[in-house]
Order: sequence, then structure tokens, then C-alpha cells
Amino acid sequence: MGDLLITVAPTGAETTKADCPQLPTTLAELVETAQRCEAAGAGMIHVHIRDDEHRPTLDLGRLTDTVDALREGTGLVVQLSTGGSVHDPLDDRLKVLDARPDSCSLTMGTTNFGDDVFLNPWPFVQDLYQLSQERQVVPEFELFDLGQVHALHRLLDRFGLPYGGKVHVDLVMGVPGGMPGTADALVAAVAALPARTTSWSATGIGRSTLSVALASLSKGGHLRVGMEDVLTLARGVPVEHNDQLVSRAVELGRLAQRTPMTGAEARALLGLAA
Repeated sequence: MGDLLITVAPTGAETTKADCPQLPTTLAELVETAQRCEAAGAGMIHVHIRDDEHRPTLDLGRLTDTVDALREGTGLVVQLSTGGSVHDPLDDRLKVLDARPDSCSLTMGTTNFGDDVFLNPWPFVQDLYQLSQERQVVPEFELFDLGQVHALHRLLDRFGLPYGGKVHVDLVMGVPGGMPGTADALVAAVAALPARTTSWSATGIGRSTLSVALASLSKGGHLRVGMEDVLTLARGVPVEHNDQLVSRAVELGRLAQRTPMTGAEARALLGLAA
């Protein structure tokens, strides 16, 4: 059985199709990407979608079609981003759960995101969490700094465990404005996680990708990779397909004597029904 959850985040909301033509932005491209990444070793997919002009959107019809197509075409756990782009209204972000994903991202606080602000005020965090419990969607708590680790304690103390009874966290590291993508920062964040945390992964943005991945593996964590987070394999070597990043994560896991989880094993880890 696998013991390493590899999540692929193939698109994101920041990179444009014009700047990166290989970025999967259409539904057909997303399904093809998901299938190749599942074959390479991914167990979950973290999804942002785009409109016909390849711009970020939270259109509910498109989100629902995407969830349905990914479920039909793969065995991956389908996780929708409730962050969208930094410009999306809070009300639209709550409606993401209407698309009935298996999982959703739930960022635990407001973060300076480069020159922008990724807004997640405490009332919104509470509303989204309670809605995820009501809709039976498993949240992945996205933590961009140590203050958000503390906020997770506060949320769980007030509202109890998520649907499914498991607490899965992703440390998002290396965002300009968030915690750095270093082993020291990862160790500090992991040490501060609530005792009720049942699993955690780490994401290194840009140049921090490999250092964060190696630190996560050394601490027994899981990995998130994908073109949302990094567009090069090395200096001057662009990523041509997300499955390259998944394959590299599988190889790093092999060196650490970890085996990638299937989608079914990922569902068990997260407390989702088979």
C-alpha cells in the first residue's frame, strides 16, 4: 500500500496561457493532465479552472462539469480551490462547494500574495468551514504562515473536526508575503500543528520546490507539486507537462522509501467514503 500522498496542482490562477502555452486551462486539457498524473503517481488533484479566454473563473457550471469529468475519467480525489484568484468575491468562493467536490482548500487567514492581498477574513473562514461540514466536503487547511497554524487550533476548538473526522493540512511555503520555503520554517510549522492533525503535506513555491519537498519527506509529510507552484524543472528548463513534476516527486519518495498512494488510498487517508 502507498504511504505518500502526491497532490498535483496543475493550473493555478496566476500564470497566463499566453506566457505558458503548455498550462492546462481547458476541460479537455485538465482531464488529460489528470489522467497522466494519476498514471505517474498522483492521488489527488487541486483544481483551478479558466474561462474560454483562459482567465480564472469560479463559474459554477464549469466547476461542476470539471468535477464530473475528473470523476468519470480518473480515480483521483477531486479538490476544488476555494481561493480562486485573489480578485474573486468571498460570496463566489463559498459557492464553489455547490459543485460537490470531494475536497476543498480552506486557507486559514489573509496573506500578502506578492503585490496582491489574498483575503481570508475570520468570519469567512468560519462560514466556509461550517459549510464544508454541512456539505460533507473534506477541507484541506492551507497554511501560509505560523499565525495561520494558530488559527487552525482556534477553528477546531470552536467547531470540532471536519467531515470524515480527519484533519489534513498543506503548508504553502515560499509565497512572497508568507513563510519562507526552508526546512527551518517547515519544522517550526509542523511542531505547532494541532494534535488532532492526522496528515500534512507541503508545497514549495518556485525555487523552494525541491528544498520543501525534501524537508517534508524527511519529516514524514506528503507532497503537493504542479505548474500552479513551479514552471521549471531546473534553471532554464521549463516544465512541459505536470506529470514530469509528479514523476519527480515519486522518485524523491522512492529515495525516502515511500510509495505513492492511489486515489482510493488517498480517500482513506482523508476520511472520504470509498
